[in-house]
Amino acid sequence: MKVIESTTNISVVANNWFPDNPGGLDRYVYELVHHLANDDTKVDLFGIGMPAQELAVPVQLRNLASPEASLAGRLWSAYRRSRPLSFSKSDAINFHFALYGLAAIPHLPDDVPITCTFHGPWAVESQQEGGSQLAVWLKQQMEQLVYNRCDRFIVLSKAFGSILNETYQVPWEKISIVPGGVDTGHFRNTMTRQQAREHLGWPQDRLILFTPRRLVHRMGLDKLIDAVARLGNQKQELWLGIAGRGPLKESLQRRVEDLDLEQSVKLLGFLPDEDLPIAYQAADLTVMPSQSLEGFGLVILESLACGTPALCTPVGGMPEIIEPFAPALVTAAASTNAIASALMEIVSGNLAMPTREECRAYAVEHFDWPHIADRVKQILLAP
Repeated sequence: MKVIESTTNISVVANNWFPDNPGGLDRYVYELVHHLANDDTKVDLFGIGMPAQELAVPVQLRNLASPEASLAGRLWSAYRRSRPLSFSKSDAINFHFALYGLAAIPHLPDDVPITCTFHGPWAVESQQEGGSQLAVWLKQQMEQLVYNRCDRFIVLSKAFGSILNETYQVPWEKISIVPGGVDTGHFRNTMTRQQAREHLGWPQDRLILFTPRRLVHRMGLDKLIDAVARLGNQKQELWLGIAGRGPLKESLQRRVEDLDLEQSVKLLGFLPDEDLPIAYQAADLTVMPSQSLEGFGLVILESLACGTPALCTPVGGMPEIIEPFAPALVTAAASTNAIASALMEIVSGNLAMPTREECRAYAVEHFDWPHIADRVKQILLAP
């Protein structure tokens, strides 16, 4: 691998600025660049809606476009504003989103390795959420153009490596698997469950389930709500908090009301980032009922780092996190029945869950950002 010189320059082409757009991809990039950047490594971060102010770390923010601009407007602006890539003297360039990677392609130096971190199939996600055939086709073409230009790829799980290989014909020898990381300084257990619940105004006398999810179909929130309904009288012993925004808010609320679950299920809306670690600590269990395209599951790492175990469906990369630690916390299937069965085992006490200390130790040992960022850096700088 390439020997890292006294000053290394890495250019990262991402999507949105995380603090303003709290999505998994954007959080990943935000935390990655903050752990890549130090006195010996300078990072240029190109993205949408980058703030004007400098950060107190060697990260140069380069705004590609306004988030309010049209898709065509953002693409054209990103093309113009990514020109510094051609003379930035980068030692490595790292793409995280195909649209802005496409805009940057005309400006890429010939002698700098291009690595794409593949966060998911953009076109397939669009198709599953009801995108038009034309929109899906255009996204597929853009993705393929970008991937054809990249020298190597990073995926967060073997599951998404398989999608990259099978859907986009990227050979496995170009793919490296590096799991996501978690900021164990931000996500940690600093409160008792009772203290965290008091802070948030959550019930003190119930077993609490928590899930922070975008309210879209593939997240499986409808199946989780149905699973709670199938617990019968046991549902009175638990309380499910669903944090997040999205197009399914009204239909999910109707489902809660139709199933007479108003006392057991609460749609919390948007939860500020500073309250997210507190919510994990308030919960007895985080639940990830995803149905498809869950490439990794950063929520699982955040929960574990806060000392709270996580239950997930056998979808995408999530089992790759949980199975080595607590295999019983992977449901038998992604169905409502399988989720309900697992919850029943937990509510009845038949399924022993890991302790707060065990959860925290597992997250710190395997997924702490300094270790993960170092692995990413070695791949980015490989010749």
